[in-house]
Amino acid sequence: MSKLSSNKLSSMTGYATASANLHGFDIAISMSSVNSRGLDIRLRMPSGFEKIEKDLRQIVSNQLNRGSIAISLSVKSFGATSQIILNEKALDEVLKAIEIISEKVANKKLKIKPARIDGLLGIKNVVEQKDNNIDENLLGEISDLIILTSKSCLNDLLLSRQIEGEKLKQVILQRISEIEILTKKADENLSRNKQVILQKLKQQISDLMADNSSLNEDRLNQEALLLATKADIREELDRLYAHVLAAKTLIEAGGVIGRKLDFLAQEFNREANTLCAKSNSIELTQIGMDIKVAIDQLREQVQNIE
Repeated sequence: MSKLSSNKLSSMTGYATASANLHGFDIAISMSSVNSRGLDIRLRMPSGFEKIEKDLRQIVSNQLNRGSIAISLSVKSFGATSQIILNEKALDEVLKAIEIISEKVANKKLKIKPARIDGLLGIKNVVEQKDNNIDENLLGEISDLIILTSKSCLNDLLLSRQIEGEKLKQVILQRISEIEILTKKADENLSRNKQVILQKLKQQISDLMADNSSLNEDRLNQEALLLATKADIREELDRLYAHVLAAKTLIEAGGVIGRKLDFLAQEFNREANTLCAKSNSIELTQIGMDIKVAIDQLREQVQNIE
């Protein structure tokens, strides 16, 4: 298997499992990860192992910065005797909820099937199973093995996220390359040529003078020059080039760069919007719109990066 690298991109999407056994007890752990603005860890553990929940959370938070992480732990014993325990408090809460729902359904004259006993007992925490032959020493041994197995599972999850991250890297670089090509296309567009702009302005002034001879030609020339200055997109193009370089540099450095890339994508979009607003030709406007499409596609992929 590939080794973990600190300078690779990591996706926030991944999945891993690990298992172990000790003295007839089978331990199974699964970890899944999806997108999240921050780090959200959700644990599902069997009764009796609550003491190691804090340790498991710490292990994960030491390795991950972002993502919604769901961890499921299962400990099963073959040959061990067990006791079924009814959590009456949890059952009372479920029955109260059923009573409230039934009243609301009756008021709306809806028909639903009544709750079944097996359905109620299947609700989490209503019924718990406790192994009778797990003493404190054995519980400690199993807990230690769970911690060790969790670390192995987490390592596989990190690897899974990096493999997915490297795939995303290629897609993101392709989007950035498209933005760079389109920016050069806008830079080279004939409508930005000074002679073309000057000729267009002269023709507009000539048309205005023909329609209204009382207009001051010097004043019109000043206004035309002001409009031409406002329509110049040199700064927007330079910033787009700078953002392309910054994005490439970030990606090559790797690591946890998702938020930085997302910020750059917003800056890309800001310049593309201004470019479109300043455009003095249909062709340049279309290029600006194409840049915006590429930026939207870039942002979609960036949302997956840690």
